[in-house]
Amino acid sequence: MKLEYSSDKVKEQCTSVKAAKKLFAGDAILARSLLSRINALESAENIKDVIVQPTFRFHDLKNKKRRDLEGYFAIDVKSIREPWRIILQPLNENNEPYVPCNIDEIAGNVRIVEITEVSKHYE
Repeated sequence: MKLEYSSDKVKEQCTSVKAAKKLFAGDAILARSLLSRINALESAENIKDVIVQPTFRFHDLKNKKRRDLEGYFAIDVKSIREPWRIILQPLNENNEPYVPCNIDEIAGNVRIVEITEVSKHYE
């Protein structure tokens, strides 16, 4: 699957061990887990390959604090016990978000995702 990034900073966090460790306040285990998840996303043929893996805990995001999160999804960086999530948005072949984004219908066709952020989304 092809990965796009919302910013150079997010790309660096997802591709550099040093930047990932900085994001996680020096936690090397979380940093390696993030890079492992990114590698798994790149290796997937489409988003359906990610959805069917229970360890990723792929889930949609709800609108929160006046933030429109329709069409955005998250996967765990390491596990459900850790607060860190990789926030992503499926894109079509023109690098545009699906509208509407019914993931059950489009999962087999999504071959591009944008990594929007890596954060403690629920805090």
